[in-house]
Amino acid sequence: MIDHDRLFKELLTTFFWEFIELFFPEITAYLERDSITFLDKEVFTDVTAGEKYETDIVVKAKFRGQESCFLIHLEHQAYYQEAFDLRMYRYFARLYEKYGLPVYPIALFSYDRPKKVEQDFHQVAFPNKVVLQFNYDVIQLNRLNWREYLQQQNPVASALMAKMNIAPQDRPRVKSECLRLLATLQLDPARMQLISGFIDSYLRLNAQENQIFQAEIAQFEPTQQEVVMQIVTSWMEEGIQQGLQQGLQQGELKVIQRQLTRRIGTITPELQAQLRGLSLTQLEDLAEALLDFSDEADLVAWLQQQ
Repeated sequence: MIDHDRLFKELLTTFFWEFIELFFPEITAYLERDSITFLDKEVFTDVTAGEKYETDIVVKAKFRGQESCFLIHLEHQAYYQEAFDLRMYRYFARLYEKYGLPVYPIALFSYDRPKKVEQDFHQVAFPNKVVLQFNYDVIQLNRLNWREYLQQQNPVASALMAKMNIAPQDRPRVKSECLRLLATLQLDPARMQLISGFIDSYLRLNAQENQIFQAEIAQFEPTQQEVVMQIVTSWMEEGIQQGLQQGLQQGELKVIQRQLTRRIGTITPELQAQLRGLSLTQLEDLAEALLDFSDEADLVAWLQQQ
């Protein structure tokens, strides 16, 4: 399973200025770049629904040439949600109330379906009067044409092309173009790895697509081709390492399940699911701990501590 929230959070916090520069160049005209500060995640409790909501990214910054500040609230949404406009308004209202600063709200939608246009406002209206008209900016990736970003010298463009509106037959080319653009940006290794990992997470190719992908890379300029091949090689090495890790983990799990069955009897499907979620290190710890187990309650207690 892809951890959408983590991938987007890392990308958008690392390249926040570049994100604004790519999609909202008008903001860069009055945003003081050196003043950008990421605020702690805000948690809002909906008492009526009994749920908690957390803002994704909240940035505090100064107006250029001034001491006054404002907030930018960037909310990433990886799946379609009804009444999202109300959620955006609630975040806005509570941020505005807490900080007493102007709030610039942005919603970034990264899901593949549906492709209908997302609403960019929340309204409270009566037949004779509009009481509230709250507007926010929307970036809906599944409605953006990746070809329009090919020439953008921007790391966010290199990453987000992988989530734009892509025809199935174009997947290999989009992946190669994402990497071609990345190769021209001259980023440090850590940032390059962040973006290349993002691209590979969202554009996993099958064998046939991979052949087309390799043919696309072969047409690159030598300097670009060398950088891209280094990235592809690192993916292959990482894949081999992950495969070995998973093999060790599965082997350890089988041994532990047999040992647990002997000590405490049959393991319920719910507990088996929890065991499958343990890391290799946790499984090694469990292999020692289970020697002191006498019944299922001991296993449950140990899992709760993890």
